[in-house]
Amino acid sequence: MPYLDRLESKSVFILREAQKKYKRPAVLWSIGKDSTTALCLIKKAFFGEVPFPVVHIDTGHKFKEIYEFRKRMAKEWNLNLVIAKNAKAIKSGMSPKKGRFECCNSLKTDALKQLLEKEKFDALIVGIRRDEHGIRAKERYFSPRDKKFAWKVSREKKGGDAPFEAMQDSELSGWSLFGTDFGKDCNHVRIHPLLHWNEIDIWRYIKQEKIPTVNLYFAKNGKRYRSIGCEPCCQPVSSNASTVDEIITELETTRVKERSGRAQDKEFLMQKLRSLGYM
Repeated sequence: MPYLDRLESKSVFILREAQKKYKRPAVLWSIGKDSTTALCLIKKAFFGEVPFPVVHIDTGHKFKEIYEFRKRMAKEWNLNLVIAKNAKAIKSGMSPKKGRFECCNSLKTDALKQLLEKEKFDALIVGIRRDEHGIRAKERYFSPRDKKFAWKVSREKKGGDAPFEAMQDSELSGWSLFGTDFGKDCNHVRIHPLLHWNEIDIWRYIKQEKIPTVNLYFAKNGKRYRSIGCEPCCQPVSSNASTVDEIITELETTRVKERSGRAQDKEFLMQKLRSLGYM
């Protein structure tokens, strides 16, 4: 499909810009369809290789299918896999039973902060899309995080100089004009090469490129997962779509939201988590 070629071309351009601008980038891999598609695009951009460390944030609560897929694809694609864990929190028994906000913040955001402190990555490639969630819709292709992992869209001044987190201008992405230099107070930059894609685009591209995906996405006994993460925080939706073609057909008519089964989307939890550095 020509329009998929256009989506791919823009993503490849952004990825090559990231490789050119930053000294130590890494890519976050949730093992889901979007981040796996991002890895495929990285391979397109860099002639069959993934030249960045590939980071999986392991909460200890993932589906067994995710761990199996991670092991298989890391070997097949020769990935430099880095597994990030908040070992202290896992050892203490942190789980959604102690509060979903507390669990996500501890096992995901804090795990990422610990990894960045250790590895000194200056850029993270993340496979989020604008159509996933209202909070993610506000993101930019190149998005700075300060030393507290904070980011805000507005450029409001609160007396004196504007704080770091309010200093990002608009991007002219149609002309491929992106701000990429954010000053000494920037801890790292988040790079979002899939912002302009939507869910059905991802599945059409998966079909076109024959991208492997976790079997959780395919219906079994009338249920399938539209979005995957930690097992206790994901619920399947009613569906009989058991192939990529059937998923595409379903998405052409469904009114069910993609992340309706994800606990992070409830009661502004996503907004609170992202203010602290969540993806």
